[in-house]
Amino acid sequence: MTDRYYVVREDLLPEAIVKTIAVKEMLGRGEAATIHEAVERAGLSRSAFYKYREGVLTLGELERGSIITISIDLEHRSGILSHVLGLVASRGGNVLTIHQSIPLQGYANVVLSVDTAPMKEDRFAFLDELRLQKGVKRAAVVGQG
Repeated sequence: MTDRYYVVREDLLPEAIVKTIAVKEMLGRGEAATIHEAVERAGLSRSAFYKYREGVLTLGELERGSIITISIDLEHRSGILSHVLGLVASRGGNVLTIHQSIPLQGYANVVLSVDTAPMKEDRFAFLDELRLQKGVKRAAVVGQG
């Protein structure tokens, strides 16, 4: 069976679908650090989010594709960036570009462009895992293309 898609006006959608979209948008903009935080703010159960997250897309998500740009603040310690890159690779992501600033006050900003199409899990779960890694102070999606 092939996937079928529909365009439906928002006011016709069940509340759980609308809230799932709100959670995905919060996570994508970096307004919530974890899925747990985002679902609490949206008033949605985690189980409902996990049920609908892969099947609900905005038109913008369909147009953008699978490349995301992630801004990450990392502690300036040996091996932290290597660990982050290893995490991307272990999940099936493909790093396209890397830009790292000079460390200031013990932190360096790293901007990664990552092709998430081959990832073994969805990118929201990946971002949650990235944010919880030792040495990662902040991680947020700053662009999608």
